[in-house]
Amino acid sequence: MQKTIIIFANSVKRHQHCVAGKDIDTKKWVRPVSKSEEKELTTEQCTCDKSQEPVKLLQKINIDLLKHDPLENQPENYLISDKKWSLSGFITRNEVNGYLDKPDSLWLDGESQNDRVAYNLIETKKLQIAQSLYLIAVEKIHIHWKDRSKWNQNPQRRGKFKYNDVEYDLAITDSNLKKYEEQDLSNKYLCISLGGQFNGFCYKIIASIF
Repeated sequence: MQKTIIIFANSVKRHQHCVAGKDIDTKKWVRPVSKSEEKELTTEQCTCDKSQEPVKLLQKINIDLLKHDPLENQPENYLISDKKWSLSGFITRNEVNGYLDKPDSLWLDGESQNDRVAYNLIETKKLQIAQSLYLIAVEKIHIHWKDRSKWNQNPQRRGKFKYNDVEYDLAITDSNLKKYEEQDLSNKYLCISLGGQFNGFCYKIIASIF
């Protein structure tokens, strides 16, 4: 099957790529994935046939897909074929509002810290994940570093923002994250993604800021 999607995220995953976008016809999310264990894409797999660079935000991309390949925590996954992707155009920033999601909250499970979801709740179907990607608009996001030295880990770049009166503080995996120094940004679109299971949780991440 072939789908044309608008790219709303190309984020870093294990030094590779996690790409997500919305079907231009249905406006439903599509996350193209590979056969690798963690489902990430190589740079070559997400590069268009006439380009030397991976896909970019707001591009319209034609993708050949083998099958729907959902996970309980990521129902939008589709397995890609070996066929190269192709660029068919782009949308303007002014058109993004027509693709926004408007959930009541970002996967609050009533038990966990609000930057994560307990995987056992998903496994036991106490929490149904209808979609693991949201495109939202925020008035302000504060970019900051989290000190993780007590866990012998490097500092983590994160974004703090409010959505429907709830404050979230999430890790940033945007492939452009190196340009995000500690600062406040106004009137931004965010693609928020629910990650894979890690140590009993699915962590919420900011996959793109634009």
